[in-house]
Amino acid sequence: RGVRSIQLTSIMIAAAPLISIRHITKRYPGVVALDDVTFDVAPGELRAIVGENGAGKSTLMKILSGVVTEFDGELRLRDVAMNFTGTRDAEQAGVSIIHQELNLVEQLSAAANVFLGRELTHGVWLDDRAMERRTAELLAELECDIDPRSPVATLRVGDQQLVEIAKALALETEVLIMDEPTSALSESEVARLMRVIGRLRERGVTILYISHKMDEVFQLADSITVLRDGRHVETLAKADTNPREITHRMVGREIEATHVEPRPIGDVVLEVQKLSLAWPGHARRWRLEEISFSVRRGEIVGIAGLMGAGRTELLECLFGASTLPPLGRVLLEDKVVKFRHPAEAREAGLALVTEDRKRLGLFADLTVGQNITICELLHALEWGLIQPRREAAIAGEMVDRLGVKTAGLDAAITSLSGGNQQKAIIARWLLAKPKVLLLDDPTRGIDVGAKAELYRLMDQLCREGLSIVVTSSELPELLTISDRILVLCEGRLTGEFRRAEATEQRIMEAATRVA
Repeated sequence: RGVRSIQLTSIMIAAAPLISIRHITKRYPGVVALDDVTFDVAPGELRAIVGENGAGKSTLMKILSGVVTEFDGELRLRDVAMNFTGTRDAEQAGVSIIHQELNLVEQLSAAANVFLGRELTHGVWLDDRAMERRTAELLAELECDIDPRSPVATLRVGDQQLVEIAKALALETEVLIMDEPTSALSESEVARLMRVIGRLRERGVTILYISHKMDEVFQLADSITVLRDGRHVETLAKADTNPREITHRMVGREIEATHVEPRPIGDVVLEVQKLSLAWPGHARRWRLEEISFSVRRGEIVGIAGLMGAGRTELLECLFGASTLPPLGRVLLEDKVVKFRHPAEAREAGLALVTEDRKRLGLFADLTVGQNITICELLHALEWGLIQPRREAAIAGEMVDRLGVKTAGLDAAITSLSGGNQQKAIIARWLLAKPKVLLLDDPTRGIDVGAKAELYRLMDQLCREGLSIVVTSSELPELLTISDRILVLCEGRLTGEFRRAEATEQRIMEAATRVA
């Protein structure tokens, strides 16, 4: 394998670049997203593009894929200058993208999404059977069993991500851009995707791979391009560097190891007794089955489990957001509560930061400031009218506290990087001064520096008396931040570990054990 890697690197060096990026600059009002970026990518190469949130990675990939069409500089493909007028133009040239934020039409089926805009026809009629058959083949290549006729809205985020990947595979592209493709996938799904990437490379597909996960980068990449503050810092061969060096180049400083000093833990704030959620029509009958646990003041309780274990469903039940009313009892500060709507949960002192940021967390048509204050506008009222200065002061304080990087409170929330969008959502809920904060995979799509900041913020909030329940797909993360870890498997509670006794092996054993 080492000889093959050396040979492949030599071929790349000798080959003419497939992609040439020359002095690309992109400005938005108040922000320089990209500043004179120049580098080449060889044919058949897997190039990792890394950098903090806001470094310009996604903006550059949107330029390469025709999403962003106005910029300074030059993009060359096969030594021909390209001026894409849109994504269709880029796809016809052999370039396609899998977005970090899913770009699917929820009302349509998986097959209809895969062939959206280039539908197969039989005469004047849509050939649904042919599209469903081809989609089934693509999903089989991804080693997943999603029904091609299933509406995308009924799929969990991880399954939606696989449909997005199948959509890109259907294009038989020459250049495939993957923007955080594993952010919503379980470990087994990630392993499948790695095998698919291997098969794509055997076909000669050139892959540009954005990820914050250094283990993925160093498993897959031939070379690594580092961006920081919109500038190209350096491109290095994987063999010539290591994760610590890349992280240092990403942030321009050493990331301090997150070491949480023991916190004082108070009385029980939230108690869950035999919580169950029915699953009509499914062989398992229960999405959640008789789950019991408690959360104390100042404590971080982590929820671990593989995709489909019930992590998201558990938080939705606690927040009054489940599709069916759950069974069992929930006590908040020793009082039985039964939330019929998230508004009731918020009023009682619970807050939920959802897993699906784009669909359930953001108000895409509102500004950064409005996204932060929307749940607490009463504090900005005077004589029944919203006072813009007061609202701006409230939002500005939270932007400063959480370090949200934005051109201003009036900037569109969609102009922020994924990590900064997440910070804005957390700021919104902190304004409500909750007693218990529910975080569903809160660091998905967030870089290492922003993760460390979020961990410190969680620790600080707990020291101020807040209780946190957090899910995560990354076991090292849960081991770092949690005082206790609960493990779910197929809707059942199969393990509970305190910080001192928790290990990845013990958690995985519990996560694969059916109680």
